[in-house]
Amino acid sequence: MEKNSTNNKPRKRIALDMDEVIADVTPKFLAYYEKDLGAPISKKDFSGKKIYQLPGAAHIRDYLHEPGFFADLPVMENSREVVQWLLGHYDIFVVSAAMEFRNSLADKRDWMQKHFPFIHWKNIVFCGDKSIVQADYMIDDHVKNLEKFNGKGLLYTASHNIAETRFARANNWLEVRAFFEKEMG
Repeated sequence: MEKNSTNNKPRKRIALDMDEVIADVTPKFLAYYEKDLGAPISKKDFSGKKIYQLPGAAHIRDYLHEPGFFADLPVMENSREVVQWLLGHYDIFVVSAAMEFRNSLADKRDWMQKHFPFIHWKNIVFCGDKSIVQADYMIDDHVKNLEKFNGKGLLYTASHNIAETRFARANNWLEVRAFFEKEMG
């Protein structure tokens, strides 16, 4: 663990999820839904669930297994700037449960290099189960990952977690920054 240069104390760690936190999968899912089912929908149409939980849309989840699905996802607004700011105060580890989607590994690695080149490859962790992660904070859109986490969880808002109330929540990256400014005192 790196030392904080101002007070020589070890820096705290943040485990940062990728999909639906720094990488926006929603536009791609919306495009597949419209292409495959012939009708556009909005995020509010699947509030409280994943888009592929809608009637007739279960097959959309299969796209996650295709090579290239994760390669061109948009970056969440303000995430790059806030993560750079966080790096000035914390050790950042990007942690993605990528093992289920074997084709995602190269896509995600390349995506990180393109959009977050300031995060060293040693700080990118692809795993199957995030319960192995040891950090002080975890920012994730999946409650199941925060439930198993021993540190402080920050739930990043996504369609499927709208009704969740057990964790501190951030609706966007400016709220993430405000959360950590408060944590630092």
